[in-house]
Amino acid sequence: MGVIEKISSFAGKTFTLWVLIFAVIAYKFPSHFVGLGGYIVPLLGIVMFGMGLTLELSDFKEVFRRPKEVALGVIGHFIIMPLLAFLLAVGLHLPKEVAVGVILVGCCPSGTASNVMVFLARGNVALAVAIASVSTILAPIVTPLLILLFASKWVDVSVSSLFLQIIQVVIVPLAVGFIIKKLFGKQAQAGAKAMPLVSVIAIVLIVSAVVAGSAAKIAETGLLIFGVVILHNLLGFTIGFFFARLCGMDLAKQKAVAMEVGMQNSGLGVAIATAHFSPLSAVPSAIFSVWHNLSGSVLANLFSRMKEKEGKNPSMKRVG
Repeated sequence: MGVIEKISSFAGKTFTLWVLIFAVIAYKFPSHFVGLGGYIVPLLGIVMFGMGLTLELSDFKEVFRRPKEVALGVIGHFIIMPLLAFLLAVGLHLPKEVAVGVILVGCCPSGTASNVMVFLARGNVALAVAIASVSTILAPIVTPLLILLFASKWVDVSVSSLFLQIIQVVIVPLAVGFIIKKLFGKQAQAGAKAMPLVSVIAIVLIVSAVVAGSAAKIAETGLLIFGVVILHNLLGFTIGFFFARLCGMDLAKQKAVAMEVGMQNSGLGVAIATAHFSPLSAVPSAIFSVWHNLSGSVLANLFSRMKEKEGKNPSMKRVG
């Protein structure tokens, strides 16, 4: 198990590199990857199952200890990113499919890697985990309603279908992983050590499938999508940070909220776009999956050098 754990750790640390490599390969040789399109939903389910194996009841204690701050983080996430996506889509006159794809990214819950970035940033990890967990649990209700609100200008939206799919690909695998961990503690803990490797493989395959399926249209609109995704993400980080500051949170909490606002569960955006809209609508989510890990890593490094005037960051006492 030690070898698998080491490989898994290496895969997790080099995740963005593998996604980039396979995205390029899938773009150059789409015929080899296009068949993976039918496996996007189960692949995302595997990622969420892995997340369930890492969940603890203690992750939700912060909700009761600091309900106001958790609520502000969740509300900020579900207001800032969808609204930014809509404003970018309208303001930049994005093509229909691209606009829908950008909005889908904005309406998703917090990204699965955001908690790691908060840890690296020396932010308040407990608050970050609580925000990510609550936003994920609320996603079956909130995400479809937000998509209806912001994307119905371009496409017809079925809230009930979206609700059922998010339950299927997010909540059920998450719950199964959590239950298995409780029933088979030691075995589940051992299996969880390999999940970073499994999750990396799953996300690499998801991104490759999307890129292969939309290679021709990416050639036409790729630069536009890249530009919008980068702008969306960076604005999310920035506004999230100052939103938390405006709410009176300390620096460690500001870092946590910034990461939780700016990083999305883009795999869910891919699954929704593939099942309900068009292959091109999935491309912004696929690009976001690559980009927010790059930008999140850079921001975490910058954040880690920022300290309160008093000096030591107290939030790190809660890590572990």
